[in-house]
Amino acid sequence: MKNEFASLKLDPLLIKNLQDLNFKAMTPVQAEALPHVLEGKDVLAQAKTGSGKTAAFGLGILNTLDVNLLRPQSLILCPTRELAEQVAKEVRTLARAMANVRVLTLCGGSAKYHQQKSLEHGAHILVGTPGRVLKLLREKSIETKHIKSFVLDEADKMLEMGFHTEIINISSFIPKKRQSLLFSATFPENIDKLSKDVLVEPVDVRVDTGHDSGTIEQILFKVKGHPDKFDGLMKILGFANPERCIVFCKTKQISDEVARFLNKNGVVSQAIHGDLEQNERTVTLTKFANKSLSVLVATDVAARGLDIKELDAVINFDLPSDPEQYIHRVGRTGRAGETGKAYGMYIDKEMYKVEAIEDLNGLQIPLKEMIKLPNKAYELTPAMKTIYVGGGKKNKLRPGDLLGALVHEAELAPESIGKITVLNILSYVAIQREFADQAVNKLSNGKIKNRKFKVGLA
Repeated sequence: MKNEFASLKLDPLLIKNLQDLNFKAMTPVQAEALPHVLEGKDVLAQAKTGSGKTAAFGLGILNTLDVNLLRPQSLILCPTRELAEQVAKEVRTLARAMANVRVLTLCGGSAKYHQQKSLEHGAHILVGTPGRVLKLLREKSIETKHIKSFVLDEADKMLEMGFHTEIINISSFIPKKRQSLLFSATFPENIDKLSKDVLVEPVDVRVDTGHDSGTIEQILFKVKGHPDKFDGLMKILGFANPERCIVFCKTKQISDEVARFLNKNGVVSQAIHGDLEQNERTVTLTKFANKSLSVLVATDVAARGLDIKELDAVINFDLPSDPEQYIHRVGRTGRAGETGKAYGMYIDKEMYKVEAIEDLNGLQIPLKEMIKLPNKAYELTPAMKTIYVGGGKKNKLRPGDLLGALVHEAELAPESIGKITVLNILSYVAIQREFADQAVNKLSNGKIKNRKFKVGLA
C-alpha cells in the first residue's frame, strides 16, 4: 500500500490542502485505517494521541461532506473538553481548502444556551463530550437525520470515565444507516463490548502503539514507602533539572498533595484533574503551554489528549497498574527525535508493575536506590508570567492587536512577549516575569484597539 495521500480516493481540494500543510507520507494508522474509512466501512482502530488518528477519521468525514447542506452530518465524541477542542481545530485545518465548513464544539463547562443558539444557525460537524451531547440530543437541540458518520475518539478513556451508557444512548439517536469509527489507545474488554454495541462488521486496525523507547532515558528509583516519595520527587527534580515536566499521580487527592508540596518547596506547580472548574483547567493548561508554569501534576484522565510539546521530563510519582499507560505517559517526552527523560518511583511490592512495564517495553529499565541519589537544591521559577485581558474573539480581538498594544502601550520589547492565546471572551499572554507587572499597569491604564479592557495577572 502506498503511503502517500495522493494515492487515495480523496477530493482534490483535500489533497491540495494536505500538500500545502506539508503532509507528505501517511502515519501507520492513517495508512492502515484511511483506505477503509474512505470506502465507508466501520473501523475499530488502535491508535494513541499523536499518531495522526484525527486525520484518519477527519479526512474520511470531509471527503463525503455536503457543504451545501448546513446540517449536522458527522458527530465526534471525545472524553474531555480539551481533546474535543483540539480535534475540532485539526478538522478545521484539514477543511480549510473547502468552502465554509462549520465545525461546532459541544462540551460541558460552556453555557448550553450559547451552544443551542449556535446549533440553530447550523453546523456540518459536531465535536463534543458525551454528557453535553446527550443532554442536547434529549432536548432536541441537535438535528440527527443527516448524520452519516459517528466517531468515538479515545474510547478507552471515555469508558474509564464511566460514559458507556451515554455513548449507547447517543448512538440510539443517530440513524442506523451510518459509518461508525472507534479509535482507542488500548483494547480492554469493555472496548470489545462497546464495539459490538456500536459498530457493524468493523475492520480491525492495529498499529504499533509503542514509543521509540530508545530516545527516552528511563530510570526507576526504589523508595521504602509512599511518604518517602515526596522527598524522592525533589531529588529526581534536582537530578533531571527540567524546565517543564509532568508528574503523574494515581488519584486526584495525591495530585493535590504533590502540587501543594512542590509549591511549598519553591517549584511553581499546579494540579489538574476532573474536580477543577473548566476555567481553572483552561488557565492551568494555558500557563503550562506558554511556559509560565513549571510542573503540571496530573492524573491520566486529566492529561489524556493534551497536546504539550517540548516536555523535558515525565515523572511517575505513582506507577500505573496498566503497563500500556506507562508507555503513553513516557511517550510525551522525547518527541520529534529529541532525547526525553522519564523517571519514576516504586516500592518493593510494586515489582510486578515494573516487570510488566519491562515486558511491554521490550527493554530493561535501570533500577536504582533513591537513597543513593544526591540531594540537589531545586527551585524552579518559570521565566514567564501570564497576564489576562478581559476580551477575546467575541470582542474582535486578535493576537496581533494584543502584540501591538504590548509593544506600543506597555512599551515592551517584542522578545519579552511569549505565546498569545485568544479565547472567546478572554485572552492570555505570556510575558517575561520581570515585565509582567509593567504590562498589567500600562494596559490597565491604556487601550487595546481604542477600547479599555480589564487586565491582570492570571
